Amino acid sequence: MSVHVQNTRMTTAKIRQMKQNGEKIAMLTSYDFTLASLVDEAGIDMLLVGDSASNVVCGNQYTLPITLDEMIFLTKGVVRAAQHALVVCDMPFGTYQISEEEAVRNAVRVMKESGCDAVKLEGGEEILPAIRHMVQAGVPVMGHLGLTPQSVNQFGGYGLRAKENAEADKLLHDAKLLDQAGCFSIVLEKIPAALAEKVTKAVSCPVIGIGAGNGTDGQVLVLHDMLGLNQGFKPKFLRHFAKMAEEVKSAVGDYVNAVKDASFPNAEESY
Repeated sequence: MSVHVQNTRMTTAKIRQMKQNGEKIAMLTSYDFTLASLVDEAGIDMLLVGDSASNVVCGNQYTLPITLDEMIFLTKGVVRAAQHALVVCDMPFGTYQISEEEAVRNAVRVMKESGCDAVKLEGGEEILPAIRHMVQAGVPVMGHLGLTPQSVNQFGGYGLRAKENAEADKLLHDAKLLDQAGCFSIVLEKIPAALAEKVTKAVSCPVIGIGAGNGTDGQVLVLHDMLGLNQGFKPKFLRHFAKMAEEVKSAVGDYVNAVKDASFPNAEESY
């Protein structure tokens, strides 16, 4: 199936316009030049260099250990690959919670050194001053509410969020505040579908869901999850669009056998 890809780069203004036009927004994570090039060529609207790289790339249990330097390093490669998609970089844990000044300084550094188009922050009213200052400084910001992985130790796990009325009311309140503060979009992670749809209708900026039903303006998944590269991880919201783990293991197995039996390289593959 062919996908029509515009020649011009996506912008935050175009992402906002997609919501106004009722056009769904497709977003995936990406962490390296090679895969980002393929995903971009396939027509993705936004690429998120997520702090999930802490898990996917570095093998950590949580997102907390990854550093600002590591995020900038990974984002540079994705930016070089993106000819069409808008590139968003996650601000890692500890880079925006300490003070507004430090938050803006770190966000500006990410933008300048990585070349990304926007940054993403987890949290609501408690980080609103930092978001306002970033937006005022010219840094496009994507919000993130619901299950916020950087707060895993506070939450005590990765369970469904905003099931109770009090937390649901706070999430809706926070979403409106983020919208008013100038966030160009908001990610809602692992919350009831009805609440996500309600939030989507209540704010002017696009809402991107992950485990939040189909009533949002778009969807995001971790690339390695949807490709079936990560094994043993299958939450309810995840769909495997490929079974790449099996293909990779099969290909590597064939390579090992060819080396062992000296059939690789053959005469045509030798100089």
